[in-house]
This record gives sequence, C-alpha cells and structure tokens, in this order.
Amino acid sequence: MITPGVVTLLAVIALTHAAFNCPNKDGQYEDNKQCDKYHECIDGIASEKLCPDGLVFDPLNRKVNKCDHVFNVDCGDRLELQPPQPTKKCPRRNGFFAHPDPSVCNIFYNCIDGEAIEITCTTGLHFDEYSGTCVWPDSAGREGCGVVGKKLKDGFECPNEGQVDSRGMLIDHPKFSHPEDCQKFYVCLNGVTPREQGCSDGTVYNEEQQRCDAPENVPGCEDWYKDDDKKP
Repeated sequence: MITPGVVTLLAVIALTHAAFNCPNKDGQYEDNKQCDKYHECIDGIASEKLCPDGLVFDPLNRKVNKCDHVFNVDCGDRLELQPPQPTKKCPRRNGFFAHPDPSVCNIFYNCIDGEAIEITCTTGLHFDEYSGTCVWPDSAGREGCGVVGKKLKDGFECPNEGQVDSRGMLIDHPKFSHPEDCQKFYVCLNGVTPREQGCSDGTVYNEEQQRCDAPENVPGCEDWYKDDDKKP
C-alpha cells in the first residue's frame, strides 16, 4: 500500500522530470530561461545542473564541460542567472572583472573559484569587460579613465610628417622610441593618436627595426638591464 507521503514524493519527482523534456539523445541541454543552468539527460531522465558561479552554459561547446566565460557565450534570451557568490575582489566566484576603482582601467582580476589573480594590461591598454581582454582605450570605452587626447602626459605628440617604410610606402601606425626609457616606445594610431607601449622584460625597443629587440642590438641601450635592481 502506497502512503500519502510516498504519493507526494512521487508527484514532486514527476514534476521535476516534467520540467524539461529530454530529446531522444542523451546529453546536456540549455535551460530556456537561465543561462548558467542546464539539464543533463541520461536514459531520457533529466537532472538540473548549474555552472560554477560566474560561468554560463554554452550548448555549442563540444567539450565535456560546456560552462564557459560570459563573453564567450551568446545567451540570447536566457537572461536569468543564479545569485552571485562574491568574495573580496570577485563579484562572482569565476570570471574576469574590472578593478573596483573606476579610475583604474589597466588592472583587472581573473577570479577562479573565488580567488583573485591581479593582472595589469600592457602599457597604454585598458581592460574591456565585454571581451575579457586588454584593448585600446577608445575601444574599451571605460568611463572615468579620462579622454584620450592628441598629447600624452609626458608631452609626446605624433609628428606631422608621415613615416615611410623601406619601400617608400606610408606607415599607417608609425612607432617611435621613447627618449629616456629603452623599454618603452610610442605608437601613433593612423599617424595622429599617440599610445605608449612597452617591450617585454629583457628586451628594448629598436627603432631601426620597428620592433622589440635584444639590448645589445640597440646602440645606447646595451646596458639597460644591467642595473635593473637600481631602477625605481
């Protein structure tokens, strides 16, 4: 004899399974409302799953783990998300997040299970929350970072005369060495908008070659890293 309690439990299980109808093929399927929720079908029976907080479900992902960063997934109309589980520097336990100070645009955090790893963009770039990468300031469109002008803080302006390559062709984004710092250089976007950039540690900018190079290949910068511990 089936008791009323058992009947109620069976009814709840039936409703849970009825909430999502599994296709003929077993697998993982997106929820139609919540982007970080999915349904795993095994032998035609669905069980409800959640991605780790901060990640969302990508039905097009061919990997076994189909949860990915928000900027990699088109959620469409699946706009709902689980309640956040924030930590000190992470609005959600997983993801890439901007620095909490809106004026600090070149630093962001990679949050992995609530642990924040601080990352600094290459000189002159800002963090873009929509792509999870560092981009030019005008592409990031971050508020509070200041308006990009035609003159940098150190006074550098792009020369009026264009720069040509070895074939005599005009260079779209010419580069110029920094007058005091061998590791830094300037890029003039479309020849008019200046950006400060930097070579990776151990290299310096070679203006003749228009690229970062070993110090011994750049006259005047041979000893740039020899007194590295004395630099501010």
